[in-house]
Order: sequence, then structure tokens, then C-alpha cells
Amino acid sequence: MSRSDREFDLIVFGASGFTGRLVAEYLAQHREPTGGLKWAMAGRSLAKLAEVRAEMGISESVPLVEADTADQASVEAMVARTSCVVTTVGPYQLYGSGLVAACAAAGTHYVDLCGEPGWMHDMIQAHSAQAAQSGARIVFSCGFDSIPFDLGVYGLQQRVTAASGAAASRIRCRVMAMNGEFSGGTAASLGATMAAIATRPDLINILTNPFSLTEPGTGPAQPAGDQPEYIADEDLWLAPFIMAPINTKNVHRSNFLMGHPYGKEFVYDEMMVAGQGDEGQAVASFIATHNPLEGDNVPQPGEGPSKEAREAGNYDLLFIAENASQRYRVTGDMDPGYGSTSKMIAQAGICLIRDCSDLPGGIYTPAPAMGDKLIARLSAHAGMSFSEVS
Repeated sequence: MSRSDREFDLIVFGASGFTGRLVAEYLAQHREPTGGLKWAMAGRSLAKLAEVRAEMGISESVPLVEADTADQASVEAMVARTSCVVTTVGPYQLYGSGLVAACAAAGTHYVDLCGEPGWMHDMIQAHSAQAAQSGARIVFSCGFDSIPFDLGVYGLQQRVTAASGAAASRIRCRVMAMNGEFSGGTAASLGATMAAIATRPDLINILTNPFSLTEPGTGPAQPAGDQPEYIADEDLWLAPFIMAPINTKNVHRSNFLMGHPYGKEFVYDEMMVAGQGDEGQAVASFIATHNPLEGDNVPQPGEGPSKEAREAGNYDLLFIAENASQRYRVTGDMDPGYGSTSKMIAQAGICLIRDCSDLPGGIYTPAPAMGDKLIARLSAHAGMSFSEVS
């Protein structure tokens, strides 16, 4: 059966989980960007899905699909019914491998929220050839990690190249503001990765190599970004950014997949703005020595902040091209880990099936898969802005 003949355009897998239900709510409430979309909610329990559907005020006309990662046949049956799967079921290294395999085999498109480079590396090695053959467009990291960063570099490089005829050899990202909680799924993914390292020491090389998601897996030296940094002419302290290890790998993979438009010597790093003077130094030191994904107060998978807290969140990212006058800004109007992420992944799935008919099958990052098409969707329908800074 071709994708155009399938029962659904899109299935939200994990729709009874915290982030999954936000994706379902978004699809149900935002008719302008999703008009005519045939979509369904999927998860392990039809009863739980029905309960969530009622709680979120979603019409009973939205179908429910039972699928469990512990039952590969049910996953394959789900995949066969839809053009695209939007999955929030993580950690992906524990629950995602069978779904990627099924999508690659069936030619079903796929987007996730993955920030697990070891697992992504394994999936790229295992399923790239089959995805290319079947036409499945598999796109990892379609949430806060790493859409704003990947598209931020992409957008800035386009402007630098248009102005000067060549891309910037180095771009710095500064996280100017980030208000909101990390997701419980992100914390669980970190825990799963740490457990995997204990039995598979080779993961260390993948996790520490900025080019581990590219081929041949090597490139120019990159800033470590793991210590506070002082910018003297601005009296400004920068702190390590916890998402940088995954975002930088995705940016370098994007450069690789697009044929190195940023150059083969491209250098990229991300740091958080901590503030000025002694206070800025203290904040930078604290951030560098404390992991926000550890401790008793980290949300667990299936948990998250209230609607009021999500709507009070935001983020502001600044991308700076070295030896060029251009700067580029990406902002979001909700907390990054839940509110904005749920809108991003929903629009990524819609973009794949509605705007990318000429995209061959393969395993992608957001920029080479969707680029300007996704920027347009996120700007129009997801509360994000992408703009050059004068």
C-alpha cells in the first residue's frame, strides 16, 4: 500500500504521556495549520487513550490505535496504517529501535524528540540504506533539541552566504534566556545513556566526538564549552549549556548531509549567558558545577509543568557569525521542554508529509530535511520567530 492510500496522514505515538498529549491537544485545537489532516492517537492502552482524549477535550472522532513497543507486531501494524509517526515514547534507546526499524521497512515517515546521540548513531548505521530504499524520511531531534539550534545556524549561514558569497567558518550560539523546565523524558534519556555506558564503553567515543553523527566521523577541533568563559570587552560571563553536546552533533550532521555548505572546517559552539560582573561569574560557576537533570526535583516521564507554567516560559537564542556582521535570533513563546517542543514536533510531522514531496528517504536532522519550509511553519503556527539582528 502506498503512503497516499493509508488510513492516516499522521499518528501521535505516546499520546497518553505528558508530552504526547500536548501534541494531540495542539493538533486538535489548531485547525488552520492542520486542516484536513487525518490523524490518530496511539499508545499501549485504548482505555488510557480514551481517558486522555476526553480530558484534553479532543473530539471522539479522533481514532485511537493500540500499539506497544514490547509487541513489535503491533508497532508494525500501526506503522502500516499511516504516512508518518510522531513519537514521544522515550527514552528512545529503550523504546524506539523497533519503531525506527518498522518505519524504515514500511516507507513510513518518522519524527521524534531524541537527544540520545549514541542511539541515533546506531540507528543511522542500521537503517539508513533501507530508509533510502523505502522512501522513509526519518528525522531525529525535532524538539527544543535541536530544531531552534539547527535552524538557527541554517538561517544565519544563508544570510552570511548571500551577503559575502561564502559561509561563516565559525558560529557561536549564545542562549540569552531560557525559562522553563527540562522534560522528564530528557532526564530519563540521560539516565538510560549512563546505564548503557556501563555495559558498552565504546559509547564514550560517540558521546564525546562532535562529528560522531557524520561520515567519516572526524572534523576540525571544536571548543570544549565545558567551563565558564569571560568576554572581557562585554564584561560578560558565559556558562556551559547542557544541551550543547547533542545540538552541536546535529548541526555538524546537517552540514554533512547538505554537502558541507558551511565548509569542512566549520566550528560551532553553544554557551549560556550568565550575566555580568561578580554575579555573572557566580552564576556561571554554579551552572558549570550543577546538573539540572539530576536530583529529586527533576520531573519524571509522564510528568510536567502546569499550563500556566508552560505559557509563562520562553527562550531567546542569538547566533553570531565570526568575521561577519550578521547575527540571527530564534525565540519561542512557551517553555522549551514541553509547550514549544510539542508544537515543534507536530509541525515537523506535518511539514514532512505536506511540504517535502521531493525529499528522498533517509535519516535526517531538521535543517537538511525541511529547512525553510519548517521555518515558515514554525513562524506561522508555533509561536517561534527567526530573524536577522541588525
